[in-house]
Amino acid sequence: MKEWLLELLICPSCLPEERPLQISVDERRQDDIDEGMLSCSRCRGTYPIREGVAYLDPAGLQTQATSRYETPALLASYLWSHYGDLLPDPEASSAYSDWAGLLPGGGGSAIDLGAAVGRMSFELGRRCDRVVGVDNSVSFIRAARALQQNRQVDFSLPMEGSLTRPVSMTLPWPTAAVEFIVGDALALPFRSAAFDTLASLNLIDKVPRPLTHLREMNRVAGAKGAQLLFSDPFSWSTEVAAKGEWLGGKLEEPFAGRGMDNVATLLQGEHRHLWPAWQIDGRGHVWWKIRTHANHFELIRSCYIKASR
Repeated sequence: MKEWLLELLICPSCLPEERPLQISVDERRQDDIDEGMLSCSRCRGTYPIREGVAYLDPAGLQTQATSRYETPALLASYLWSHYGDLLPDPEASSAYSDWAGLLPGGGGSAIDLGAAVGRMSFELGRRCDRVVGVDNSVSFIRAARALQQNRQVDFSLPMEGSLTRPVSMTLPWPTAAVEFIVGDALALPFRSAAFDTLASLNLIDKVPRPLTHLREMNRVAGAKGAQLLFSDPFSWSTEVAAKGEWLGGKLEEPFAGRGMDNVATLLQGEHRHLWPAWQIDGRGHVWWKIRTHANHFELIRSCYIKASR
């Protein structure tokens, strides 16, 4: 964990109170803390740092073992989805460079929510002074941080059945400005107004309380001079969130109608769910691909909102 992250961190278990965390360092390498413990003096919560990764999800690690996001097959699928255009693979999409192109540079601090294996975080690292990628998948964050450290990844790409082929990919950009943590998008371990640039890609339909995600994102955004990129296919499912929690995709209130329209209205300050209000600078969509094997792809239209305040 990069040492500069300490100035941003608070205890996620104590929210909405913002309590600082204390650190005990066991191993350090230059500006990286490789092994140690973060702790809260108020709730007595502890958050380990292992092999450079800070585990700041208040649910701990016990929920990870059965998650589908921890399987090697899905890790390979997401690595291809994020970096297939850099291999290069003619079947890959340009989704991440398209999303990144919607956010102009300008320095400051950035957060990538639902970072997965890190492509958008690295894209933001080309535009911002410091970037934090957050995801609750241990497998994804370990892969992303290994890329940050080495700028290179080797993995087995599924071809058909049990057949795979080895793939090696090298990042063409510097990665020193980027850090990754295991965390919960519904309880972010960061102080208010910590970030100038925020991205939430394909995440809101994968959390049990979508409005809480928007509120947490809004809390850590700067009140002035901030920019936000939100994008999602709005694939609502009762396996993830109760229907009453959905922000669209239904006839019943609250949030009847289409998710894209409801999120835009929320960002604009309706009922002051999100305040200060955001200005909507643009709307559109980006086509995004997931690859299961050589003959099976999923094509997804992710609708975006670019906003600022």
